[in-house]
Amino acid sequence: MNYKAATAILMVFVGCCTNVVFMEFLVKADPGSGNLITFLQFLFIALEGFIFTSKFGTEKPKIAFKNYTTLVAMFFLVSVCNNYAFDFNIPMPLHMIFRAGSLIANMIMGIIILKKKYDFSKYLSVLMITTGIVTCTIVSGTDVKSTANPDLVAEGDEPSQFSVLFWWVVGITLLTVALFVSARMGIYQEVLYKEHGKHPQEALYYTHLLPLPGFLLLYKNIWQHMLISSASEPMALPLIGLTMPSQWVWTIGNVITQYICISSVYTLTTECSSLVVTLVVTLRKFVSLLFSIVYFNNPFTIYHWLGTTLVFVGTIIFTEVIPSIQKSLAKTKKDKKLIDRRKVD
Repeated sequence: MNYKAATAILMVFVGCCTNVVFMEFLVKADPGSGNLITFLQFLFIALEGFIFTSKFGTEKPKIAFKNYTTLVAMFFLVSVCNNYAFDFNIPMPLHMIFRAGSLIANMIMGIIILKKKYDFSKYLSVLMITTGIVTCTIVSGTDVKSTANPDLVAEGDEPSQFSVLFWWVVGITLLTVALFVSARMGIYQEVLYKEHGKHPQEALYYTHLLPLPGFLLLYKNIWQHMLISSASEPMALPLIGLTMPSQWVWTIGNVITQYICISSVYTLTTECSSLVVTLVVTLRKFVSLLFSIVYFNNPFTIYHWLGTTLVFVGTIIFTEVIPSIQKSLAKTKKDKKLIDRRKVD
């Protein structure tokens, strides 16, 4: 493994895991801040790409501009759905577990669109992942509390259990839509890369630049939560001698770490096989999940642990890590025997 790949793996863990921490602080204080966070993430990455990737608009894209339109529409929908789900009683651990089921969606879309056929081990792993997600979803749904965006409830009204569960189902629906749209986006992106070659920084730039006008549809919500963030409790920053609203401190941290996270993943796709990328992202999700549970004292029962274990073991089976290790060990033994024979000769 080269230095660039090793650095990318390290930055995936550092950036993505830290990003989850900032996100947890944000949604606990303001569950409806998802659109504001997404907008600022897109804006920051687009500005960085405009300066360093497009050279202030002087660098022409390697992939035709029109080919990014569909990709961008799907990417925008996935990002908004995933972040907006926090408005509807979706706790962070369940959110992370649900998104870990992307392999299920990828397999289904591969069968439908690409007419792919899979080995028994693939179907077994998908069954394990599906069972794990369903288990965690059911357990979380039986004791769900009203953490939804207060904008959804009239002032002075106490939400009924039916209302709470209804909005929780809406949140699960949003995550499901995001899961399958993301899988379709992956297939579309794979086709683009086969036709035009891999250009990760360019793809990162355009997938964040082109959706920006779409946020105009959400400007009222974004402005409202900007005001909420500005009115949050002040936090002292001794290193720079300033005091800022705590929500803005967490937001800045989230935006920067999101850039580190996603740019490292894009870099990793050009340096390593898809097996390594999937394994790294899966392990990162597991580390983030454990940290979220321990640090923020999120409720996690034995059934949650069972579901989580099924999800991640199923993912490991799907990526064929164990057979790859066995092949690598067998190759090492074979090479060693050849070296020993040459020494004898």
